[in-house]
Amino acid sequence: MKKWFMPGLLTACCLFAILLVYFSLRADEPSAGSHEAAPSSSAGEAPATVDAEAATAIYKSNCLACHGDQLQGGMGPSLAKVGADMSDADIHKQILNGGGGMPAFKGTLTDEQIATLTAWLANKK
Repeated sequence: MKKWFMPGLLTACCLFAILLVYFSLRADEPSAGSHEAAPSSSAGEAPATVDAEAATAIYKSNCLACHGDQLQGGMGPSLAKVGADMSDADIHKQILNGGGGMPAFKGTLTDEQIATLTAWLANKK
């Protein structure tokens, strides 16, 4: 009985740890169909929907190194409240042409990717 107690306890603990990790990761994932509404640039337009998942993926692969994993800044400025400081057009122009130490993403990202990222960042207020 005693020789199986420790291996059994170790196995039970490992299974419990795996379940905890699995459920904590699932809790962090956004629900399917999660979209954020972007504010419209003029009063007469309907707000555009933002594919937050696509925008996050674009951000992670192109912007994270300079602007941080939580938009907190680093080499580049903080983007946590960029929508309050810049208009949609200014954000789009900055991503497209770069400037102030930021590289231009005109040839790197598609127009659709830039528009998705612009709308997502414009929501950060």
